[in-house]
Amino acid sequence: MTVHEAKSVHDAMAARVEHGEFPGIVTLVARGDDVRADAIGSAFFDGGPPMRRDTVFRIASMTKPVLAAATMTLVEDDLIDLEEPVHRLLPELAGQRVLARIDGPLDDTVPLRRPVTVEDLLTFRMGFGLITEPEFDPPWPINQAANELELRLGPPDPRTPHDPDEWIRRFGTLPLMRQPGEKWQYNTGTLVLGVLVARAAGKPLGDVLRERLFDPLGMRETGFLLPEARARELPGYYMTDPGTGKMTERTDTGPEVWSRPPVFPSGSAGLVSTVDEFHTFARMLLDRGVHGGTRLLSEQSVELMTTNHLTPAQVESAGTLLSGSGWGLGMAVTVAPDEVSGPGRYGWSGGYGTTWFNDPHEGLTAIALTQVSDFLWSGALTEFGRLAYATAG
Repeated sequence: MTVHEAKSVHDAMAARVEHGEFPGIVTLVARGDDVRADAIGSAFFDGGPPMRRDTVFRIASMTKPVLAAATMTLVEDDLIDLEEPVHRLLPELAGQRVLARIDGPLDDTVPLRRPVTVEDLLTFRMGFGLITEPEFDPPWPINQAANELELRLGPPDPRTPHDPDEWIRRFGTLPLMRQPGEKWQYNTGTLVLGVLVARAAGKPLGDVLRERLFDPLGMRETGFLLPEARARELPGYYMTDPGTGKMTERTDTGPEVWSRPPVFPSGSAGLVSTVDEFHTFARMLLDRGVHGGTRLLSEQSVELMTTNHLTPAQVESAGTLLSGSGWGLGMAVTVAPDEVSGPGRYGWSGGYGTTWFNDPHEGLTAIALTQVSDFLWSGALTEFGRLAYATAG
């Protein structure tokens, strides 16, 4: 490998930091024991502490594959069955019906053709989720009702004020948008799943994740909250204001939020982690469920998580959210060659500006962590993914 290739990710990301796209970034690219981590820039646009390899980030929707893995450990222990109706553990949802027309009144409904299953939650085909067509979050009755109930079904901030029991009770008062299994719709499935997993295990979701994944993997700082001193080290979170076109700092998720337990631990977007700790989780999946010689997940569970479950029509209807990829359990799975790789790559990104993928055919893991949402659509994410293939080898 040439020096130029070894520094290609660094050079590209450093140039973007220099141009002001984000104040700093931490990356990791690994093949086997060849692990290359890089910290560039600072935590804030106006300076502050430099990015470090152990900087903690809000990983947002990279929470989803973690929850999926924890769910599969409960499946293996026969506490959950993927095919069982969710209302066994969530009786609040037993009476839900389905809107006759997604943009219609809430009292115009039809019966479910079949119950929502645990697998429906994991594959985002439960019949409820974000609406992206013909516009994002249109002012239809179902969205207005969810907003009035303060369920926070889209972006993770501001957070819902409701604890899991009250949240699921309120959600159960709404009809579903579509029949279960019909369409891929983002985000709501893992919010519901987090409540279900906690009930199945008989303990708070954070405890479930720690006992089943974080402690066995040595992920000491990954979780729903941080010690106060570490929370103060969180990088600033920025995004371009669509009204002004200017990069602005968002203060919804400051240190005070992350130094206390959340009222509602979000299985969709609630975790913080570091690049090395998330790499430990990613490598466990790449090693087919084994960490340090100990099996945490069966090969069958990893296969289910990392295999596409969507039909071609469902992939197409997902639009830009999936960009032609399929969906496994809690993560995207490529089903055809794209600008980065061939089929079989799996992983997911987080809305605060984070991304991860494994390519099992290449034995490759790539992680990039910023706290600038624009990273996801500015071209930086695609560039990072492409250059990661040339960096480790």
